[in-house]
Amino acid sequence: MLINTPTILPLKTILFMARRSLTGFGMAVLLFAGGISPALASDPPVKDGVASELLMRADRIRFPDAGFQVDIVITTTTPDGESDERAYRILSNGNSQTLVQTTAPAVDRNQILLMRDNDLWAFLPNLSQPIRLPLSQRLTGQVANGDLARANFVGDYEPKVLRKESLDGDMYYVLQLDAMDRWVTYRKVLYWVNAKNSRPHKAEFYAVSGRLLKIAHYRDFETLGGEVRPTRMIVEDALRKGHVSELEYSNMVKRDLPDKIFTKDYLKKLSR
Repeated sequence: MLINTPTILPLKTILFMARRSLTGFGMAVLLFAGGISPALASDPPVKDGVASELLMRADRIRFPDAGFQVDIVITTTTPDGESDERAYRILSNGNSQTLVQTTAPAVDRNQILLMRDNDLWAFLPNLSQPIRLPLSQRLTGQVANGDLARANFVGDYEPKVLRKESLDGDMYYVLQLDAMDRWVTYRKVLYWVNAKNSRPHKAEFYAVSGRLLKIAHYRDFETLGGEVRPTRMIVEDALRKGHVSELEYSNMVKRDLPDKIFTKDYLKKLSR
């Protein structure tokens, strides 16, 4: 029975990544803690209310503000031509409750991620207890756990407008998003939002030093879940040229999701 659950890697990989992430996450916090180069700010700052409104509108375009379900296929490619494809079904109640269920490959179908508030748990059929994971840990390709489990920016980041910028004839607000807490997936993000229709265009994720880590492009705006949304996101690894993950969204529907779905006891039974 498919209920929308999270994606998890094979057991040996999960255990290895879980141990490694305890150290790696600490380093990630240090890397992400710094700021973006001050040279990015050219126009006078816009009041915070404007930045918050822009961010909220862009989030609402990407995902509904109430319970929903969506299928995602992630295809990762490398410069040597290797390709990997994984599929997930996501059930989400905003930024506080999310299930990520692997639907392909078939061998991983019972692997589930559960996010409740600030906590993320991995459920595996052959383990009696779930494993706690950081949102920043890589899930597949250039995609982190938090990219699927906690996709909205509102509530996790404090936005401010750095400048307005023209790209291909369209005007965009460039927002700087600063993480409100250490556990958030990224410490700082630059976010391009269309000044005319509030559609998200691009997001850049930076290290503390100002080093660019990866770039996300929002593409193919079509009707999805009753609204026009980006149905494809391309994520480029800025540190490893040619490493790209493409996320394709489909079958989005709004759903009333009971709280019991987002509990460890319920998912223990489901993942067996």
